Amino acid sequence: MYATPENFAAANKAGIETLLSFANAAFAGVERLAALNLNTARTLLEDSVANAKTTMAIKDLQDFVALQSNLAQPAVEKAVAYAKSVYQIAAQSQEEFSKLFEGQVAEINKAVAEALDKAAKSAPAGSDVAVAAVKSAIAAANSAYDSVTKAAKQVAEIAEANVAAATSATVKAVGAPAKGGKKVA
Repeated sequence: MYATPENFAAANKAGIETLLSFANAAFAGVERLAALNLNTARTLLEDSVANAKTTMAIKDLQDFVALQSNLAQPAVEKAVAYAKSVYQIAAQSQEEFSKLFEGQVAEINKAVAEALDKAAKSAPAGSDVAVAAVKSAIAAANSAYDSVTKAAKQVAEIAEANVAAATSATVKAVGAPAKGGKKVA
């Protein structure tokens, strides 16, 4: 079978659509990260102004120490929440890329299987063994890919659980000393 201009055009169109899918996924992740950064900067500015006003109203050293103690935990909690949000955006983007990549692998596997079937039909007698061997190798490669993908997903789940545990421990560790301080209104 010969490649026709229509085949080339279809292949180019599919390639461009794939590229656009990857670009859209990347831009969506960047957009979410930019929105997070803008909201974080706005909140940081508002908190800084409020904290400066509160600090200016303090009359003695004991109130100042208590205020600093009370401001530490919310700052750490916000930093941890920001880091967690960045991690979630990265994880979502990675998941989108993985889905796109898996879709591409499935399409390639389908195309290879179709090409093998066409080749088997036009192959000389006795070449079934070679075609079967190629199909077996492709099946083994797909099985290995599936195993690696499953293992990577399990590692990602474990890492996410560890991040959640570390986040919780950090917030608790910072919160413990701050609880003993005098609360200033």
